[in-house]
Amino acid sequence: MKYRKKPVVIEAVQYDGINKEEITIFTESRAFLFGKDNAMEIPTLEGNHKCDVGDYVIKGVQGEFYPCKPDIFKATYNMVTEE
Repeated sequence: MKYRKKPVVIEAVQYDGINKEEITIFTESRAFLFGKDNAMEIPTLEGNHKCDVGDYVIKGVQGEFYPCKPDIFKATYNMVTEE
């Protein structure tokens, strides 16, 4: 069997290493800075995941948050222009 992913509009913010406060607000204070490499940690449904500079933080359909590498994000999502 083959399945097609349902079209879902998501919210996301790219972590640039400077916008820690924006990421913290976006994740409702769930994300936090850790380590010397300027990475953030994002609590997900599967446990904590590292969010490196350049990664996107995605808000899922159940209100959960998770990081996504930029190449995967760009291959999976297109920007939506609101009408």
